[in-house]
Parts: sequence; C-alpha cells; structure tokens
Amino acid sequence: MKTILVADDEPTLVATLKYNLERESYAVVTAADGEAALAIARETRPDLIVLDLMMPGLNGLEVCRILRKEMQIPILMLTARDDETDKVAGLELGADDYVTKPFSMRELTARVRALLRRSEFAPPPEQDVMSTGDLIIDLPKRAVSRDGTHLPLKPKEFELLTFFARNPSRAFTREQLLNHIWGYDYAGDTRTVDVHVRWLRQKIEAEPDQPTRLITIRGVGYRFDG
Repeated sequence: MKTILVADDEPTLVATLKYNLERESYAVVTAADGEAALAIARETRPDLIVLDLMMPGLNGLEVCRILRKEMQIPILMLTARDDETDKVAGLELGADDYVTKPFSMRELTARVRALLRRSEFAPPPEQDVMSTGDLIIDLPKRAVSRDGTHLPLKPKEFELLTFFARNPSRAFTREQLLNHIWGYDYAGDTRTVDVHVRWLRQKIEAEPDQPTRLITIRGVGYRFDG
C-alpha cells in the first residue's frame, strides 16, 4: 500500500482528502503545518506528498525546498491562488506538479496516480554515467557536472536532460516531451516544457540566449545536439 502525506492547515480539506485517498486504497498521514510536514515526511518516508503552499510556520515552498535536498519523493503542490509566480516557484524548488484550489477530487486523484506511476515504473537507466561534451550525467546519484562543476538541476530538469542525452540530434515536439517526462495523463500544458527548457539552458549553455546544445526547432519543438 502506498503512503501519502497530506499537509494542509484546513481541517475540512485534510479530512476530505484523507477520506477520498483512502477510498483509493492509499494509506494517508496528515500534517497541519510546515514543521509537522517535515517531521512526518522524515519519519514515514511517504511515497508522495500533497503539500499546501500557504501554511503557518514554514510555508509549502520552504518545506518543498528542504525536502527536495533530502529525498526524491514526488510532491504535488496545492495553491489557493491561480498565480503563475507561485506555480513557477514551486516547480523551480522541485515540486513535480500543482493543483489550484478549488479542485475536483477526480482531478487530484488522477494527478496522484500519475505521479506514483511515473515514480514506480520509471525505466532503469541504460548506463550509470553518461557524458556528452563537457557534461557528465551520473544517473544513480542524479547529479550533473559541467567541466567538473556541479550543476544544481531540479528533478524535472534532470529528467529532461537525461532524456535528451539518450536521444541526441533528434527533434521532439513539446507534446512528445510533455508525454515522456510528465506522463500521458499530465493535465498541464506545453508551456511547462518551455519553462523547463529555459531553466535548463541557463545551466548547460555558455550563452543561454544563443543556445548551441538545446536547440529550438521552429514549428516543431526542441533538439539536443550535445
């Protein structure tokens, strides 16, 4: 049985999420603030965390930042504001997906299933370490270095770079990248791909505004030239 940590300071919402997720045969543990969320995550090592953005004490963004340094558990962020800044901040700190309140339980459980499926059935790496030019990708450690300098990639940036490195010189549409990295039932749009490509370029390109590795193919998508 998969265990899900629900961290939110709204008791009614927590009770609703707990009830519905348990109906889907998940074990659910809960936290009402950021400090409790950290403590319970460290103790139970859940399979997924549903994390509210706005909580007393440590907010969701800070909790996400701390947890991402310690574990690679999928994180689904909840935000009460349909604010792109909040969503981008959450993704940048390592959240895997987000849902804006109010949301339907059907949507949330679908996203939970998708995140758990991707984490459980991720294909095994073909090799432990890949190199492409001056980039070294250490798959077991999920670490990337350039000319010997560590690059602090977010989880989806790492997955995107690894996918490109395994498929050099091949053009992919944004839809194909969204399906390969985020999953076929991901409810977001293709702008997510563009955001992560922009972040990745800032770390692997000598001149991000004039990329020579991660190339935009007009009318198609992106190609990785190594």
